[in-house]
Amino acid sequence: MDNIKEVFLSWFSGAGSHFLDNTIRAVLTLVVGILLIKAVLRLLKRALEKTRLEKAAYGLILSLTKIGLYLLLGLSLAAGLGIDVTGFVALASVLTLAVSLALQNMLTNVLGGFALLTTHPFHSGDFVDIGDQSGTVTAIDMTYTRLMTPDNKVVCIPNSTVMSATVVNYSAGGIRRAELKISASYDAPTQKVIDALVLAATVDNALLEPAPFAAVESYGDNAIQYILRFWAKTPEYWDVYFQVNQRVKTVFDQQGIQMTYPHLNVHLDPPEESSGNGT
Repeated sequence: MDNIKEVFLSWFSGAGSHFLDNTIRAVLTLVVGILLIKAVLRLLKRALEKTRLEKAAYGLILSLTKIGLYLLLGLSLAAGLGIDVTGFVALASVLTLAVSLALQNMLTNVLGGFALLTTHPFHSGDFVDIGDQSGTVTAIDMTYTRLMTPDNKVVCIPNSTVMSATVVNYSAGGIRRAELKISASYDAPTQKVIDALVLAATVDNALLEPAPFAAVESYGDNAIQYILRFWAKTPEYWDVYFQVNQRVKTVFDQQGIQMTYPHLNVHLDPPEESSGNGT
């Protein structure tokens, strides 16, 4: 019994004391580290909420920061306990490379999503053209951007494709300009036609500032080509567009302006009379 006690005291005074010190230090490091991580994440969240980032963007930033901080805390604890972390770092590097190669397309989409959420080429609710797709942005995820087309179809576009495509945002300015091309007869005075087109553009929800504009665009074989431009708020664009398009015909009919179309006039000359000499 005395031998066991002496062995224990000898171990405790040497390696045991060192182990106990490392354990206490590791526990303190763990507690302080967790408190610091929570404080850092709380401050980071407040800072991100004051920015114009989409929620998905600062959610990703918080998640990546949290993972990184806990990894650093784990390595610090292992080093504090006297564990050689060199092998773990090397293994983690190899695993990271392997996962990156296996998930290359997904990571490209994630990076594209992060770029979209930080550069803001569009926001949820904007009407956009992305390549050959048009629609309202309903969601910007970390891998896909989702559009709702005017005919109620959901289109999911990989973020890497979005980043490499030409993006046209119709909602960024808050208002949109519509353009109509109308042909009218040469018989109608040009100013009369221009005034009629401007009158046709004064429908409900059409903006008066900027004011509607009409002018002669070109002279064709059978008609004069006019152009009409008017503005509307983006959510009301298509309603205004179709109202004006329909009202042009009504105003033309009221003012006696003829809308022409390609046609061909054929003139038949009477046959020449014979000379009457019988030959």
